[in-house]
Amino acid sequence: MTKLTLGSHPYMLGFDQLERLLERNAKSGNEGYPPFNIEQTSNNSYRITLAVAGFAECDLAITVEDRQLVIRGRQRDESEGRVYLHRGIAARQFQRSFVLADGVEVGEAIMENGLLHVDLTRAQPETVVQSIKIRKG
Repeated sequence: MTKLTLGSHPYMLGFDQLERLLERNAKSGNEGYPPFNIEQTSNNSYRITLAVAGFAECDLAITVEDRQLVIRGRQRDESEGRVYLHRGIAARQFQRSFVLADGVEVGEAIMENGLLHVDLTRAQPETVVQSIKIRKG
């Protein structure tokens, strides 16, 4: 018995790139840090909120790479000369990736009270009807 995948299904033509994106995202190893919310703010807009307490704006990088929103954080180690009796607040780096659908664009990013908000908007899809002329062979 042959396993049908999204890219090999006979009615789903050209979706092999989507399948690769899903596989890559599944393998990215997001361990749950930092925690995040995704909310729908209107019919065509969304907001991703990450809890990034302890990170400054200069410690964060937001990029769009191959239809993926990638948010990276790396804190500078400023513990030289400090003696910790207990260190429960980790200063670890992270990378969070979110696959973007076609037509979804990244808007602005706002830091507020230890939360990073990234706004996304979806362009209104245009209905396109295309007639294909049949040529005699």
